[in-house]
Amino acid sequence: MKKRTWISYPYVLWMIIFTLIPILLVLFLSLTDGRLYKLGEIQFTLDNFKRFLQPIYLDVFKRSLTLAGLSTIICLLLGYPMAMILSRMEPRKRNIVSLLFVLPMWMNFLLRTYAWMTLLGRNGVINRFLQTIGLPTLNLMYNDGAVLLGMIYNFIPFMILPIYSVLIKLDESLIEASYDLGASKFKTFMRIIFPLSLPGVISGITMVFMPAVSTFVISNLLGGGKYSLIGNLIEQQFLKVDDWSFGSAISIIMMIIILIFMAFTAKYDKDKEGGGGLW
Repeated sequence: MKKRTWISYPYVLWMIIFTLIPILLVLFLSLTDGRLYKLGEIQFTLDNFKRFLQPIYLDVFKRSLTLAGLSTIICLLLGYPMAMILSRMEPRKRNIVSLLFVLPMWMNFLLRTYAWMTLLGRNGVINRFLQTIGLPTLNLMYNDGAVLLGMIYNFIPFMILPIYSVLIKLDESLIEASYDLGASKFKTFMRIIFPLSLPGVISGITMVFMPAVSTFVISNLLGGGKYSLIGNLIEQQFLKVDDWSFGSAISIIMMIIILIFMAFTAKYDKDKEGGGGLW
């Protein structure tokens, strides 16, 4: 037992240096006015959080929530049937199809997004095909649809795999009993399969929504910088405007939202004991 305690020390040290201290620094910066020239002249204030309530920033926040919410709903509508099909496949086919879902995640996130630019661009594959068959070119880039498409493509594996990991462990005898008692496929799904798969659904929603609401690469590349999301706002404050205090305040607000979602997930994730998930 004592050896196990010693083994955990490097991990604890790692967490303190690379997780706890950065979070405390971000919290400290969010509560200051940004003038950190002398230790004795530091002024603590809540103005950075009040500033976030201005309409221009609330609009960015609402747009981020809307796009992230839409991408999460579409990922759920597309991902749940795919997870069901995957869980019903023969083991050999299931492993191959699972690999096809996981394989794109091994590639760099930027490369996957650039790939969509080559498809949707003015001179991209889709528009060249339309020109070939005599149709006019379309403006497929730099709009909400392109950003939404990029989010769905990049994050849908995070919806499919948690649901699949729950469905694969469902007790088939419950489903068979439902059919034996005369329940239809729809009623069996609504009364048995879906309620039992809720932990995977909630995990998938959280794992898709949170990166979607804070992404800035997809909106930069596919939105052409016209669609500023909350992730872009944080990036601008740190890298362009040099207002680290306001950027930290936005980051703290996002952390609070993430914690709320994590608490929501923990409430429904009754399958934590024994693991079995893919993460």
